[in-house]
Amino acid sequence: MLNISNLLFHPLSNAVMTVATGITATYWIFSFIGGGISGASDMDTDVDADADADTDAGPDSDMNDAATGKSFLQEAMEYVNIGKVPFMVVYSTFKFIAWITTLASSIVFGVAAWGWMSIFILIPIIAVAFVLTRYATKPLIKVYNAMGYNGEEAQEYLGRVARMRSTISGNTIGAAELKIKGDVLQINVQSKTGETIEFGAEVMIADESADRKYYIVVPEVNLGNVV
Repeated sequence: MLNISNLLFHPLSNAVMTVATGITATYWIFSFIGGGISGASDMDTDVDADADADTDAGPDSDMNDAATGKSFLQEAMEYVNIGKVPFMVVYSTFKFIAWITTLASSIVFGVAAWGWMSIFILIPIIAVAFVLTRYATKPLIKVYNAMGYNGEEAQEYLGRVARMRSTISGNTIGAAELKIKGDVLQINVQSKTGETIEFGAEVMIADESADRKYYIVVPEVNLGNVV
C-alpha cells in the first residue's frame, strides 16, 4: 500500500495528475449521486438522420469545415470527437489516459530522479494522451448515436448567452463558448447584422443557419454595454 501511495504522489508529475484525476472522479461521483451523467441523461430515444451523416462525414464535409474557417481550438475539440461524444466524457478519458501514462513513465524512465523537473514530462504526455483520446473515444460515437445523442439540440441553444472565443464581422464565422448542464460547448457563430463582435463579448444565440453549420448571434444587451 505504501508503494502504491508513493507511486501516486511521487514524483511531482505523478502528484499533479493524481490530484487532477481525483477531481474528475469526484465530479462523476456527484453526477451519479445527483441523478445521472450530464450530457447523457436527457437524450431523445430517436436517432436523427443527421447524426449518421455527421459520423460518416466524407471529403465534402471536410471541404465545408475548411470553408467555415474554424479556429484551432474548434478543430482540436473535433479531433477528439467532442460534439459526437459529451465533453466531460472526452475530458475524463483524456485525463485518465494522461494519468496512467504519467505513472507508467515514472517507472519506465525513472522520472523520480528528476526532482521537480519531472513536471516537464507532462508536456509530451499531454500530447500523446490527446492523440490516444481520439481513438479511445471513437467506439463511443456509435454508442451515443444509438442513444440518440448528436450534440445538444438546437432548441436548447436558442436564446442562450454565449461568450465569443474569436472576433467576427460581416459574414465571418467564428467560435463561441457556452455552458449547458455543466458541459462547456463550442459552437460556430456568425453575426446577425454583420457588425463586429469582439473576442470575449457576450452574445445571444438568435437563430440557426439553414444548413445547421453555425448559429446566428447578436450582442447581449446588459448594463455593461448599454451605459
